[in-house]
Amino acid sequence: MTALGRAARAAATDLATTSSDQRNAALAAAAAALRSGSTAILAANEKDMAAAKERGLGGSMLDRLFLDEGRVEAMAAGLETIIGLRDPVGRILEQWKRPNGLHIERVAVPLGVIGIIYESRPNVTADAAALCVKSGNAVILRGGSESFHSSTAIYECLRTGLEAAGLPEKAVQMVPTTDRAAVGFLLSSMAEWVDVVVPRGGKNLIKRVQDEARVPVIGHLEGICHVYLHAGADFDMARDVVLNAKMRRTGICGAAETVLVDKAAANALLPLVGDALLASGCEIRGDETVRTILAEARQATEEDWSTEYLDAVISIRVVDDIDAAISHIRHYGSGHTESIITDDAGAAEKFFREIDSAIVLHNASTQFADGGEFGMGAEIGIATGRIHARGPVGADQLTSYKYVVRGSGQVRPD
Repeated sequence: MTALGRAARAAATDLATTSSDQRNAALAAAAAALRSGSTAILAANEKDMAAAKERGLGGSMLDRLFLDEGRVEAMAAGLETIIGLRDPVGRILEQWKRPNGLHIERVAVPLGVIGIIYESRPNVTADAAALCVKSGNAVILRGGSESFHSSTAIYECLRTGLEAAGLPEKAVQMVPTTDRAAVGFLLSSMAEWVDVVVPRGGKNLIKRVQDEARVPVIGHLEGICHVYLHAGADFDMARDVVLNAKMRRTGICGAAETVLVDKAAANALLPLVGDALLASGCEIRGDETVRTILAEARQATEEDWSTEYLDAVISIRVVDDIDAAISHIRHYGSGHTESIITDDAGAAEKFFREIDSAIVLHNASTQFADGGEFGMGAEIGIATGRIHARGPVGADQLTSYKYVVRGSGQVRPD
């Protein structure tokens, strides 16, 4: 692990001085390698899938792990989208001139060396590495044991891209073991080499990283996302958005876990929304009011309001008004993503103003909480903290800044 760290630091120094064209060339070559290496990647994924099924992993975990030709192509296309983004390095974020003639610029620079710890999804290997290369950062990848073969095959394609473009091969490295001790060492003993750690995975992983890390962390603990159906909601839109927010992919952090329904519209809205969810195979857990309207709903417990199911299960509560909905979200939410469905512009603005989650939506599914959907090409994760990055962490969010000051011989007076 120390050898990985030393090599990453050296590579980061070199990578920070490369041009945007060089970094883009590496990503283009990596995208080509992903396409040409698709057969090997899918064969590696078959090994991971077989082992995961033998271990009894659930459906949402298997979906995260699974790769097919379409998903490999999506990875390659994602790299090409990242190529098309502006260069995040060297951007002048702000500039001004002082009365003494000094010209000051705040300029974007790479963070340095980024450690990324992730579970299940092998596509994160490509997304994370590409975003780091684009932003001039070296990266140490530590994928989950369940995706080890898939991630390794993808990593080899990334190395091919770096070599083809003449960039430092060690700019992207992968921890070559599934031993959990490697994670502990990365978190606690590599502060000399690693500038920031980004975890992407389940609650237990995120908590471990936050508890053990001796370097800064960009991450989120849970994705307890809400959809609030306001009294002014279009009923058909409410049904369609809730169904998509919950059931499009139940195992992602942007999946809705709780629906709040305005009391004034509950009798009309709940049968429409509830029937659609039940027909799609979703289990509903509701409060007493919900259960009087939807006989199929199970009784919700206090624990349900703070549970990230990552499965075809949703909790529904009837609330008195928008203030009660906001109060519920503030109490139980994880600061990830919330959506209000309404045709009342005033209500939407109140929701935007008073909900302080990383992403707040009006008349749209929570499953748009995604760097690709935000036009970032990809993301390393959704940050729910308030320090440095918040929301989708893309290439721009993987930079810090320095001050560049130009003078003409100025000296500071006594």
